[in-house]
Amino acid sequence: MTLILILAIATIGGSVFFFAELATTPMRNRRNLVHRAANYGRLRTVTGKEMPRFRERALDPFVAKTARLVLRINPRMSMEAVSKKLMAAGMRRTSPTTIIGAKGILGIGGVFLGLALGSATAPKYMFLLALLFGLTGALAPGLYLNSRVKARQLAVSAEIPDALDLLSVSVEAGLGFDGAVQKLTEHMDGPLIEEFELALGGIRIGEGRSEALKKMSERSSSQEMASFVRAIIQADQLGISLGRILKVQAGDTRLKRQLLAEEKAMKAPIKMLFPTVIFIFPAMFLVVLGPAFLNLSKFFQF
Repeated sequence: MTLILILAIATIGGSVFFFAELATTPMRNRRNLVHRAANYGRLRTVTGKEMPRFRERALDPFVAKTARLVLRINPRMSMEAVSKKLMAAGMRRTSPTTIIGAKGILGIGGVFLGLALGSATAPKYMFLLALLFGLTGALAPGLYLNSRVKARQLAVSAEIPDALDLLSVSVEAGLGFDGAVQKLTEHMDGPLIEEFELALGGIRIGEGRSEALKKMSERSSSQEMASFVRAIIQADQLGISLGRILKVQAGDTRLKRQLLAEEKAMKAPIKMLFPTVIFIFPAMFLVVLGPAFLNLSKFFQF
C-alpha cells in the first residue's frame, strides 16, 4: 500500500513536470536562442569536453525509450503521422518523440494513480480505476494535439478573407505574387501568416511556387486554404489575372465566414436549451411552486 502510494506520487510529479516541460518548450527555445547568441564563443567544459545538460543526459533518452516502447505496442502510430499533426498545430519545435513518449509516461502514471486511489478508497474497483486513469493519460496528449490542430484551422480560416484582400490590393498595385506575400507578412501576423512565411521561404530557396503552396495547404488542413491554393495554381497554369482571382476568392471566403457565423448563431438556442432545463428550470419551479406546496402541506395538516 505505501509502496504503491509512493510510486503514484512520484509518477504524478513526473507527469506534471513533463507536461510543464511540453507547455513551456516554445518559450524555452526562444530563451535558449537568445542565450546562445549572447554567449557565442563560450563553452562550458569539464576536463576539456562539453558538459551535457540534465535534460540531454536523462530526460531525452528516457522519453525516446518510452516512445519506442509505445510504437512497438501500437504499430498503427507512426512518427510521420504525429509530425504532420504537429505541423498542422503549429508546434514545429516539438518533436514527435515527445508526444509519443508523453502518451506512454502519462499512461503508466495514470495506471499507478488508479491503483493508489483504488487501494485507498475502493479496492474492488482498483483495477478498473487503473485502466480508466491509464487510458485517460495515454489519450490526453493526442486530444490536446487535436484541439490545437482544430483551433489553428479555425484561426487560419478566419484570417483568410483579410489576407486575400491585402494580396489582391498588392497585386493590382503592380506587385508580383511573391512580393504581395512579402508585404502580407510585414503587415499581418497570426497562424496564416506563419504558413505564408514558410511557403515564401521555400520559394526563396528554389522550391516551385506550386509545390510550396501545396505544402502550405497540407500543413493547414483548411478547406478555404485548399480552395485558395487550387485557384492560384490554376491561375498560374492558365495565365489568368491573379488580382481578379484573389478578389473572387476573398469574396467567397468572406461569404463562407458569414454563413458559418449565422450557422453558429442558429445552433446557439439549441445548445442553451439543455443547461436551461437542467440548471434554471428546477430553481425557477422551486421558487414559484415552493410556497404553493408549503400552503398545501399546511392545509392537509388541518
